[in-house]
Amino acid sequence: MPQQVNTPFGLSSQQALVIGGNSGIGLGIATGMVNAGASVFVVGRNQEKLDSTQAALGALVSGDQKVQTYQADVSDFGQLRAVIAQVLANHGHLDILVNSQGINQLKAAEDYTVEEYSRIMQTNLQSVFFSCTEVGRHMLGRGRGSIVNIASLASHRGWQRAAVYAMSKAGVHSLTQTLAAEWAERGVRVNAISPGYFVTDLNRATLVGERAERALSRTPMRRFGDTAELAGAAVYFASDAARFVTGQTLAVDGGFLAAGM
Repeated sequence: MPQQVNTPFGLSSQQALVIGGNSGIGLGIATGMVNAGASVFVVGRNQEKLDSTQAALGALVSGDQKVQTYQADVSDFGQLRAVIAQVLANHGHLDILVNSQGINQLKAAEDYTVEEYSRIMQTNLQSVFFSCTEVGRHMLGRGRGSIVNIASLASHRGWQRAAVYAMSKAGVHSLTQTLAAEWAERGVRVNAISPGYFVTDLNRATLVGERAERALSRTPMRRFGDTAELAGAAVYFASDAARFVTGQTLAVDGGFLAAGM
């Protein structure tokens, strides 16, 4: 009979908060974390999507695992702080935070309005910063925790017709490194994932035609990613397998950033 080997990649008995986990990339990661054994709490704006997420993730749980969804607009600091407090009050502690919230708007840089700028930055960067600090304060008090932020290819390259989005995602990349350096001695790890081209609700309407062809031509694997293919990176960062890994941004991009001409 073969000897059983304990794996450091599992998330059994851990509790994860996935913001933006009711669709797209966030849902793919939330699903992966449930499958890895974690209890997962999802925050999103759309109640219909949250109901669907509750049913889908709830069907995967076993044993003492829990799944619960919460409705909040995290671009509003008051709602963000309140929902994090509610999750902690209901479940006692958090081991993992995933920041997957994000919006975009494609237009020439000179045409953005102040209102559009503020809307994108409040969701993509302000809410990520304060999610990290609100949950991070709790994790620092416990002396342990793992935060996984969702950056972007736009964190690393110029992104035409998406100047504000690119600025926000570059900020997420920088924030990840800064918090990792600041919190490492206190037991909290902070990493990020830069997804390549994945068709989600965020980009479905714009990733078509010539733009889709250009994206595929610059991706060495010549295909779009499946959101389930991001789960492994997130589970790794959250698990004990990565306990000496912090401040890293991992591109899951089919080779996009590695490619030259």
